[in-house]
Amino acid sequence: MEDYELHTLPNGIRIVHKQILHTQIAHCGIMLDIGSRDETPEQQGLAHFWEHMAFKGTEKRRSHHIINRLENVGGELNAYTTKEKVCFHASVLGLHFEKATELLADIAFHSVFPEKQIERERGVILEEMAMYYDSPEDALQDDFDQLVFQNHALGSNILGTPDTVNSFTRDALQGFIADNFDTERIVFASVSNDPFTKVVRMASKYLADVPHRKTTRQRQPPGSYTPQRQTVERPITQAQCALGRPAFSLSDPKRLPFFMLVNLLGGPGMNSRLNMNLREKFGLVYSIDASFTPYIDTGFLGIYFGTDPKKVDRAHALILKEMQQLRDKPLTTLQLHQTKEQLMGQLAMAEESNQSFMLMMAKSILDIGRVESLPDIFAEIKAVTADELQAIAQETLLPEQMSYLTFMPEK
Repeated sequence: MEDYELHTLPNGIRIVHKQILHTQIAHCGIMLDIGSRDETPEQQGLAHFWEHMAFKGTEKRRSHHIINRLENVGGELNAYTTKEKVCFHASVLGLHFEKATELLADIAFHSVFPEKQIERERGVILEEMAMYYDSPEDALQDDFDQLVFQNHALGSNILGTPDTVNSFTRDALQGFIADNFDTERIVFASVSNDPFTKVVRMASKYLADVPHRKTTRQRQPPGSYTPQRQTVERPITQAQCALGRPAFSLSDPKRLPFFMLVNLLGGPGMNSRLNMNLREKFGLVYSIDASFTPYIDTGFLGIYFGTDPKKVDRAHALILKEMQQLRDKPLTTLQLHQTKEQLMGQLAMAEESNQSFMLMMAKSILDIGRVESLPDIFAEIKAVTADELQAIAQETLLPEQMSYLTFMPEK
């Protein structure tokens, strides 16, 4: 039995819904398969700029009407941009579900991008960029993307650059949307206590009149990868470090075992191997994280930490030693069991958030055409063997394949 229901409108927009009878909150969102990787170099930051400008006026609302529409009834309206997606989403009491759906459709498909608001929002985004630059942890991740995916849009900063943001016009926004808008790559997702038939009827009321459009856009995969090593001086007191490499795509069968391996190495658990070694045993870091981000045609492994500038080499050596152990020694039966149990528990707890589940459904429908159920994912996890994890470690966790970026304090 599926944990969700799916309907496709004549214009290609898909509606995916999960009914939860005991909740009083409705979460809904419109996700478009458009992101910063779809920009040309001159358009860098335009998808994110569109996300901001969608709130600044539609054919029937001004910006303050948009802001107050759900806030006045205790709801929340938000949006975000990633490398491959733009999403507008809302959370409200169930009795305001239709109000939220109508507003999301209005800002996603009927924004008018007023010229005065473009000038104002340009300044807001430049301040956002300055804020990220002043946060070395955030700036490190953005710069490391660029180091790994050189000369490709996946390496570009989602916010853009000061030069590109200062160049954006209303025509540029409308042209970018026209070039990338594809109704067959749009999903309306929701979680509420409403039955699916009611949700389809309500969503159709506001989405069915969106004209069908099919884009000829073809995403270009990254070119060949060459490991890089870069050190940059910044006005900071602690060294900020990143290392990693490209990894498996969303469709690669090795994606889930690799995710399990990265979770064991440096996932959110305090008992991750990197945390136990670098923090608990040697006291070199306050926190250290390893993450795996799969894209439609590639993936990305990143490990991030901060430490005393004199201890950077020691920290790197310990990280590579942990990688070597995963390459050289297969997990014992107990270690493999504990690794699987930890990951399954983390995934189950993540699904407890109805908002997160709603957003996950939308992304899954766009990326793989279905939503994987927890029992199916658990079955895949349970089927992974120690030999399989070791083989993937031997393929990916290689010192010579790692790129390094280090922010060092200015001398």
